[in-house]
Amino acid sequence: MSKPGVSSQSAVSARVFDVGINERLPLSQLAVLGVQNVFGMTGMFVFPGILGRAFHLPDAQIAYLYGMTFIACGIITILQSVCLLRLPIAQGPYAGSFGALLTVGHMQAGGLGTAFGSFFAASLIWCLLTVPIRGRSVAGLFARHLRVPIISGMIVMLIMVQIASVALPTWIGNRASPGFPGVNLFAGGVAVCGIVFAMLWGGRWTRRVSILLGLALGTLAYTLFQPISFAAVAAAPLVVLPRVFPFGFGVRPDFVAVFLLVLIPAGMGSMALYQTVADWGGETLTPGRMSEGLFGVALGSVVAATLGGFSTIAYPDNIGILRATRVGSRFVTLTAGIFLIVLGGCVKFDMLLVVVPIPVISAAATLLFGVVFMHGVHILAKVEWDDRKLIATGLSFLIGLGGLFVSPDVMHAMPLMLQLVLQQPVISGGLTLVVLHTLLCSSPQPSATPSAAATPTRH
Repeated sequence: MSKPGVSSQSAVSARVFDVGINERLPLSQLAVLGVQNVFGMTGMFVFPGILGRAFHLPDAQIAYLYGMTFIACGIITILQSVCLLRLPIAQGPYAGSFGALLTVGHMQAGGLGTAFGSFFAASLIWCLLTVPIRGRSVAGLFARHLRVPIISGMIVMLIMVQIASVALPTWIGNRASPGFPGVNLFAGGVAVCGIVFAMLWGGRWTRRVSILLGLALGTLAYTLFQPISFAAVAAAPLVVLPRVFPFGFGVRPDFVAVFLLVLIPAGMGSMALYQTVADWGGETLTPGRMSEGLFGVALGSVVAATLGGFSTIAYPDNIGILRATRVGSRFVTLTAGIFLIVLGGCVKFDMLLVVVPIPVISAAATLLFGVVFMHGVHILAKVEWDDRKLIATGLSFLIGLGGLFVSPDVMHAMPLMLQLVLQQPVISGGLTLVVLHTLLCSSPQPSATPSAAATPTRH
């Protein structure tokens, strides 16, 4: 007899997770795995620093950006783990909102105050669209599309394409970085080798801490060549005080529309990853449960915009950690959420992130992003391909990917809205795919042979 809530894929999912979604672990293991989830969230350690340095903010304000990013992500991770979605989902900062804040903030009519204010207004609109009413929401209508393997697999791959810019490029660094390029590559390589060795040849316990082990080895390798000063950490106060709209407040309708366009694919991408994790754990993800998870993403955007952080997305790094460790317990991500709030509230920890070697974290992300990308390929293996599906996926993928290669001169000559659409593969490629799949692939096609007619078609 199968348990309630377990899908027909449970036999396959049992080979993915050694520890099930609703299983509890000893506190010692929860603590180690929770910390590993925190340090596996690459964007958490990269985006605040890049944004702060792009606007020439002092170290104290960059540390504040780190703190608020951690706290906002921690709150939503806890809600997703035990109250809303009830899956082992860690919500991390979304690359799309990072890019939009960076772009709008640097515009002559923008600035960080107007950027965050417009981000807040868009988040409120998105939150209203995702409020679950009788197990449904307006935005939750997208969920039925993401249950189709051809769409869910492609969305997962487009997410990885979108955030690939913070993987290998950040691992290598730039000319101004102290370890460029040799030390960065060497330390990151040590981290990747440590993770791979622990994943493939370590025991069960070693596998569960593979990310932490790799990060520790990589950091040690980095400090052998580039010693790190912790004077600013020692001088920092202990506790951060969250502030409402710390960079000021302003709203422009066109910027609100831009941020709304950015938030929609974050929800779509999160739902695709929710379905992936649910499949791994043998869980049935009902429309009502999916709607609650989507509401969590929108609520995280409101919290982040208010305090000075980034909107959240189901984090691919941590989906990769689930696959690497085979621990699917949602109590691990609950613990990670608690750690995120505690660490984000500590200024000394936030200041520590200002001086941490980012190339090591980015190297680990390169590996984890690759694992999740290939899972998208694995999902597409369920598709029975024909000309219509090849057209829909091929065109949408290259539209999403191609936008990243438009020259800066051409991009700056376009309207702001079109710029952001082209720079977000999940928007350009994802929406193209949904439209093409609806037009070309949704209606059943006549079979060419009697034997083909007898075989049910999978979409």
